This record gives sequence, structure tokens and C-alpha cells, in this order.
Amino acid sequence: MREKVRNLFRKKRRLVLPAAAVLLAVFGVSRVMGAGGNRAPQVSTTAPSRMTVQEKLAVSGPISGTDSVDVVSNLHAEVVKILVEEGGKVEAGQVLAVLDDTEVRKEAAMAENDYNLAMITYDEKTLEAKNGYEKALQDFRTAQNNYDRMKVLFDGGSIPQVDLETAENALNDARRQKNSYILTDGQATAPDSYRLQIEKARFDYEKQLEKLEDTEVRAPIAGTVIRVNTKVGRFADQTDDSHEPLFIIENLDVLEMEIQVSEYSIGKVKVGQEVLISADILEGETVSGQVVSISPTGEEKSGGSTERVIPTRIRIEDKNTKLIAGITARAEIVLEEAEDALCVPATAFIAREGVTYLQVVQGGVVHWMPVETGVEGDLMTEVIPGEGETLDETSQVIGTPSEAYEEGTAVTVV
Repeated sequence: MREKVRNLFRKKRRLVLPAAAVLLAVFGVSRVMGAGGNRAPQVSTTAPSRMTVQEKLAVSGPISGTDSVDVVSNLHAEVVKILVEEGGKVEAGQVLAVLDDTEVRKEAAMAENDYNLAMITYDEKTLEAKNGYEKALQDFRTAQNNYDRMKVLFDGGSIPQVDLETAENALNDARRQKNSYILTDGQATAPDSYRLQIEKARFDYEKQLEKLEDTEVRAPIAGTVIRVNTKVGRFADQTDDSHEPLFIIENLDVLEMEIQVSEYSIGKVKVGQEVLISADILEGETVSGQVVSISPTGEEKSGGSTERVIPTRIRIEDKNTKLIAGITARAEIVLEEAEDALCVPATAFIAREGVTYLQVVQGGVVHWMPVETGVEGDLMTEVIPGEGETLDETSQVIGTPSEAYEEGTAVTVV
């Protein structure tokens, strides 16, 4: 009984398989032949269009002021007054904060005393040198006269040689004493060590005066105070974060944007190029900018990439916009533009052995047309037909080319 069932099942299965094969064959033929029985593959084509096409570079970067400074203080002095707030505008030289100057004034007074003492000591030593030099000069002249007299007597045989030698030794001693003095314009002055003491004392005094001036923390530039990182009662050399300055001031009257341009695109970026800038804060609006500087050196791109990027600055030309420093914006730069250019979709190109082609349907068959590409837009690309080739708005370009369509392959355009 079981064997009969197995035989019946095998028989039915042999009958089903041929039927399925027939259905598949009919379906396949209908797909290839189509309604009219044409075995040529069906292709979808597009016609080239004449238009203005632009190649654009879109990069994001932070907005900042054109000039920014960190205001710091190295004085270990208590902050007694803060005269500005975040968001306030200041002029160059305006006092931002006042520090306790008690200790600094004491140190400045001591340095002044040291300087004055050095000056007095120098004057005293100079007077002492002048008097000493005058005496040494007089002694030298006396010794010279005595030696000359003894020489005459010695030559006349009136005195022994020992008396002449004694006079000569006295003359040499007087000469050494005279020559030991430092002369400036023929006048004796104090030794250089005393002059150096004055210079050191003056330097120390001037440094203390600078510290005294620094007890008033001033703005080095005109701009807007964007950060205040200190409080009254805190020491000036200690902020909320040890790495933060006391104040940050930026010139926000003119804003700039810094972007990182790939080394592969930087060759098409030029100073003076117009830039279109967008940001969430603009709520769909855009503002204009201009490339103002390109760094002469590249730097590593973040993320471990081997690609290099070049810092590039863009100045915001529109005034009174909603843009503010510290946010991120998007810059769009037109790198190249072609007007009235013949263009096809970027997907229509196919490459073979280093040559770029379009597959164009001519007389019902595929022709591999060698072309060159021009300006590459987001969707459309400028196309330049090769020598001896013709391409216009009536041409039928296969939108999705394939290696399967060889030169001369018959196709049906749908």
C-alpha cells in the first residue's frame, strides 16, 4: 500500500514540473519579445538639455568675530571691581576690572628707592673718581718731573743709579694709578659696576610701574565682551577654569567664518570668490560672503583620514543679519560655472579603459560616443562630444548605461 502511494506521488510530481517549465518559458519569451515580438532589449533614454550648470562646494564651519583677544592677568591680586558685563561693548583702552594694588604699590615704592639709591651711589662714586683722578694726575706729573730731574743728575754723575731707579719706579706707580680710572670724554667716571646697578634698578622699577598699571585691566581692542570668567574677590590669575582668560573680547561688527577645504578642491577656491551662507538661525534665509584668505599650509583632517585640509576664511558681507559668533553655518561656493552648456544626468556616463562615453541610440542601435565632461553640477554634468561626434537636444542618451549594450546592439527605446 505504501509503495503505491509513493508511485502515485512520483507520477504527479513528474507531471507538475513540465507544466511549470512551460509557464516560465512563455513568461521569459513574452518579456524578451514584448507586445510586438521585437527581441531587442528595451532602454530608457533622455535628451541633453542646454542650461547653466554650476559646480559647488558646500562646507560647514564656525562663525566668529574678525578680531578676538583673550584678556589675562599674571598678577596674584584680588579683583575688587568688574566694570563690564557679557554682551557689553567696549572701546580700546577701556578699564574692564580693577585689582587690589596694595602690594604692588609697596613693591613699586621699594623699587623706586633702590633706583634712587643706585643713582646717588653712582654720583658719589663718580665724584670720588674725579677727585681721585685729579690727585693721581697730579702725582703722575710730580713723579714725571722728579724722574726727569734725577735723570739729568744721573747722566751728570751726581747721583748713583739706585736713585734713578727709585724715581723711575715711583713714576711707573703713578702712571698705573692714573690709568686705573675710567675716562669718558676726558672726565673720570664711576666704575661700570655702578652704572650696571643703575640699569638693573631702573629695569626693576619700570617693571613694578607696569604691574601698577596692570592693576587696571584694560581692553586691548574695541569690541564686544563675550565672556567674563572672573568674580569680585577672586585673584586675577585664577579664573573659573585655570585655562580660561579673564575676559574674551571680539569685534562682532564684522563676522567671519572659517572652513576647512579639502586639498582636492582648494585649487578651485580663490580669494574674492562670492559665498552663499546659510544657518538654522537664519530660518531659511541666506547671506552673502566673500573668501578673504586661504592658509598657505594644509593640516591633518580629523578622524584619522590621510586627506589634508586647508583653513579658509570667509567674511560676512551682509550687515545686521541674525548670525552670531559661536554658531555653525554652511558655506556654498560656486567653483565653476558654464552658461548655455549641453548637459546630461551624471548617471548617463560610462567609462571603459580610461575613456568616458555616452551610450547614444542612433538608428535603433547603441553607439558608444566618446565625450569629455565639463562643469559637474549636483545632478547634471556638462558634456562635450568627441571629435567627429554630434550631440544635441534631439539625441537619445541611455539614462542608465550598461556594459551589456555593446556598440551596434539593437535596442527599443521606451
